[in-house]
Amino acid sequence: MKIETLAVHAANEPDPDTGAVAAPIHMSTTYLRAGDGSYPGGYVYGRSENPNRAALETALAQLEGGAGAAAFASGLAAIHAIFQALQPGDHAVVSQDIYHGTQAMLEKVMLRWGLDISFISFDDLNNVRAALHKDTRLVYLETPTNPMMKIIDLAEVITLAHNAGAKVVVDNTLATPVLQRPLGLGADISVHSSTKYFGGHSDVTGGAVIVKSTDEFFARIREEQSLAGAVPSPFDCWLIRRGLATLPLRVGAQAANALRIAEFLSAHPGVNCVHYPGLPDHPGHAIARKQMSPLTPGPSPASGRGGNASKFPGSLPLGAMLSFQVAAGEAAARKVASTTKLFTQATSLGSVESLIEHRASVAGESASTPRDLLRLSVGIEAAEDLIVDLDQALNSV
Repeated sequence: MKIETLAVHAANEPDPDTGAVAAPIHMSTTYLRAGDGSYPGGYVYGRSENPNRAALETALAQLEGGAGAAAFASGLAAIHAIFQALQPGDHAVVSQDIYHGTQAMLEKVMLRWGLDISFISFDDLNNVRAALHKDTRLVYLETPTNPMMKIIDLAEVITLAHNAGAKVVVDNTLATPVLQRPLGLGADISVHSSTKYFGGHSDVTGGAVIVKSTDEFFARIREEQSLAGAVPSPFDCWLIRRGLATLPLRVGAQAANALRIAEFLSAHPGVNCVHYPGLPDHPGHAIARKQMSPLTPGPSPASGRGGNASKFPGSLPLGAMLSFQVAAGEAAARKVASTTKLFTQATSLGSVESLIEHRASVAGESASTPRDLLRLSVGIEAAEDLIVDLDQALNSV
């Protein structure tokens, strides 16, 4: 089935007891035992398993083309479980260009726990070759990166890591399985903040680990899920599963909008540079075209809704996230972020509403994010309205 069909129908059958088309929410924390002590319904206790969580995990595995999935209460909980499945003394190679919360967790928790972690730049794959050694068990990266939208060649990294006997984990939150499926490219694990595009409406927090193989490593992730207890509530699982149904439609419309905005900003005199892999002049454009799949559902480009109405030959809607640097500097960038009317100045991404953020002030002083950079999470509003909003904000400085 195509991903649009999977998004609607994966683990989403009418309730066998009532015929309800919308899935019921199972709020129970405990389950009936039979006289012999067994559990005829297959469920024991809410922390360990729940019907809504099971349905969500089945749907996520199908969307990513994986063999199994584990749902968590947040994206960081999911990432923590992956690294917790390693052993003290194991070595991990981690990209420097990752979500700042992931890096903070690794530095403040996992290093203290006893992992050996090399934070390196993946811009040059020779750095990856040099970092891998006999104790390397994991290679962790994001592509596109946040917030610089760099593209890392997944096929090359996966080959290097597997030759060294290491698993590859890809944070696929920004691309989603609509635009990129790392497991199909050979990665071992895809991890997501379900808070973002999966939920899609800024009203639920969650995370997910999706694996290519349900091996011993995944069993340890499952064990961490149950014993540490950072699991989503039944209602959270229900909300995220509901959000999956419209994921391809939302991401397609958002990516089409993002491309048009990136093209507008590229021509604006108040902008120094635009970071968006769908633009032909982006350094990672060729690799992005190879490993990402643009999806543009919706009405024709002539309507201004959906489609690739590009004026830049070779450009593609490769994601709904972009960043740009304001020519007048940091103070001007901050003013732009506080002057927009449709773009809400807020931290997060992937929801139906458009967001703008001065990323360096969120990531902290130690981050390498340029001080004049603004990050956009593009929503499903009309692209023309969003462009007018950015134009008036940029003209104000």
